[in-house]
Amino acid sequence: MRLYSEAEASGVRLIAHETLGSTNAEALSRGRAGDLGPLWIAAARQTAGRGRRGNAWVSEPGNLYASLLLTDAAPGGHLPELCFVVALAVRDAVCAAAPQLGARLKLKWPNDLLLDGAKLAGILIEAESVGGKTIATAGIGVNCAHHPDSLAYPATNLAAQGKIVAPGALLSELSRAMLARLAQWDRGAGFAEIRSEWLSHAAGVGGDLHVRLADRELAGTFEALDPSGRLLLRLPSGVVEAVTAGEIFAPARVPA
Repeated sequence: MRLYSEAEASGVRLIAHETLGSTNAEALSRGRAGDLGPLWIAAARQTAGRGRRGNAWVSEPGNLYASLLLTDAAPGGHLPELCFVVALAVRDAVCAAAPQLGARLKLKWPNDLLLDGAKLAGILIEAESVGGKTIATAGIGVNCAHHPDSLAYPATNLAAQGKIVAPGALLSELSRAMLARLAQWDRGAGFAEIRSEWLSHAAGVGGDLHVRLADRELAGTFEALDPSGRLLLRLPSGVVEAVTAGEIFAPARVPA
């Protein structure tokens, strides 16, 4: 597929589609069928793109939609760290494609890339056990040409910043960056370094946050990440709570 021809020599197998329901769903399906990866699945357009908490949407052409299939990427206890590895690789790729934006890019816990505080890219990690092995997919969407409206948070795209970046060129940078970050992570042995680098680019450290959990909501100060990557939130009472999963907002942007 011509759109992604630039990514074909970037070190990992690639299967590209014009239209696909979901790159993550396709990657998981291939993993269940015995493909061990690493393998990129990319699409010019998704008709059933998936996000966190089961959110679905139509992903129109012009942006990057890709998923990386991995098998037994790390021992089970380290697998949640993969989202930080992928986030750094996505930031690396955008910096390589549009270096003038580097200082304006921040990482939002646990899985978004922000540009001037607006969402530029999102990541969805999914994993399951198949035949005694763990398959994982890292789904990545980067707003190259456009971004959705009417979200609970601001969003932006590279073209709106005057940076025209083709999805195929960005995937080529991403594939190279991902190989480097996975090697640095070393199946979890190098997570301390990954965590430190992630924090150096993090949005909101030391500031007030509102955290929406599955069963409750919290407000406090974002202190750091613990050694496993959980967000440490200091509550008004002074108690520090470790948050494993949730949605975070600046207090002024908490959706109703």
